[in-house]
Amino acid sequence: MGWLGKQKWRLPLTLGWAVSQAAWALPTQTFQVTASIVAGCVVSGTSPGVFGTLNFGSWSGVETRTVNASFVQNSGLTLACTPGTTLNMSINGGTNYTSTRNLKVANNTNLVAYRLYNSASYTTEIPVNQNVGITYSNANNIVLPIYGRLQLTGPTRAGTYTDTLTVTLSW
Repeated sequence: MGWLGKQKWRLPLTLGWAVSQAAWALPTQTFQVTASIVAGCVVSGTSPGVFGTLNFGSWSGVETRTVNASFVQNSGLTLACTPGTTLNMSINGGTNYTSTRNLKVANNTNLVAYRLYNSASYTTEIPVNQNVGITYSNANNIVLPIYGRLQLTGPTRAGTYTDTLTVTLSW
């Protein structure tokens, strides 16, 4: 019985060890990690408010000439889009719109008409409240392509002429 008794005790210990190792084995499985990046744009910076200026400069009130100007984006703002995003802008008629965009002198009804274009060649006018596509080479620093042209027609009342436009971006 001694030899058989030892065998009885060894068998349960051996089986117990095999069960313990199987119980300690960790199962392995895979899982998926995903993210979706959607197209978008953002205007960010330290200087909110005015997006930029279009300044035609100072001229004599008796001048007769065409004056061109380029939009200067506020250096405190940055416009950025997801690379490859189709970006559009529309610009309203401004605060002095009649049948064209106008600059107006303060405290008077005098107007000076101007037009906006989407390139320095001044061939394609930016219509009022209609989308115009914007092309860009640097998605992290997009500059709006806005160019202005006004026609000075001779004697014009002295003063500072202004207008305020709203630009709407869509993508």
